[in-house]
Amino acid sequence: MKSPYKSTLVTLITLFLSVCSVNSQITENVYLSVQQKENKTIQHELKIDNGYLIHSVYETNPAKFIKTLGGFFNVENNQLVVQLEFNSTFEQDPVRQLIMPFKIEGVNLIIDMKSKMEFKPIEKNNQELDGQWLFGTRGPDKGQDRRGDSKPRKTLKFLQNGRFQWIAYNIETFKFSGTGGGSFTSKNGIYQENIEFFSRDDSRVGAELKFDYDLMENDWHHQGKNSRGEPMYEIWMRRSPK
Repeated sequence: MKSPYKSTLVTLITLFLSVCSVNSQITENVYLSVQQKENKTIQHELKIDNGYLIHSVYETNPAKFIKTLGGFFNVENNQLVVQLEFNSTFEQDPVRQLIMPFKIEGVNLIIDMKSKMEFKPIEKNNQELDGQWLFGTRGPDKGQDRRGDSKPRKTLKFLQNGRFQWIAYNIETFKFSGTGGGSFTSKNGIYQENIEFFSRDDSRVGAELKFDYDLMENDWHHQGKNSRGEPMYEIWMRRSPK
């Protein structure tokens, strides 16, 4: 005779595992959370894609960069465990790992970052250059050595759903060299950035930069003028999943 106790126990375990599985599934996207503090609007931007997470914080109107950090993450017991590759405030708080409890409510993420914050996803806006890119070398390509993922000094460009961010950092020393980000479009060989935060110079916020681009196998050839008006030719390499 089948034990009703055993049947109930199996049902509860199955239900528990189902709930855990649902709570552990984070939809890859860009998530936003806005704070109002002392008449200031503080934007929290969370990018999650392919096992990588970036959290950036900046003020709007007037523009002021606050911080950014990011790295590869796993979900363990309804916690985001992030092994950081960069942390812009590392000299003040030498943090290399984050452990943040979270839960999913509908499409929103509730993450405990010292206090609980609600992040809302943005609308999908898939584009040709979406993904993670690492700076390889200056163009044109003449077979020169590339930086890529093999060296500790990296420049990462993260493009997702119409939002972009670049970060320059060193994974060994944790030296942070700078970041900038905002919205972008990439179509018909034209890539345009609209800068919304810039760690090196807040006055650059609001600038619009246009570049020509071409995809050649796993390379992104990027040509135009940088934020200082200087000509540039960069080759970016698509980052392989870890």
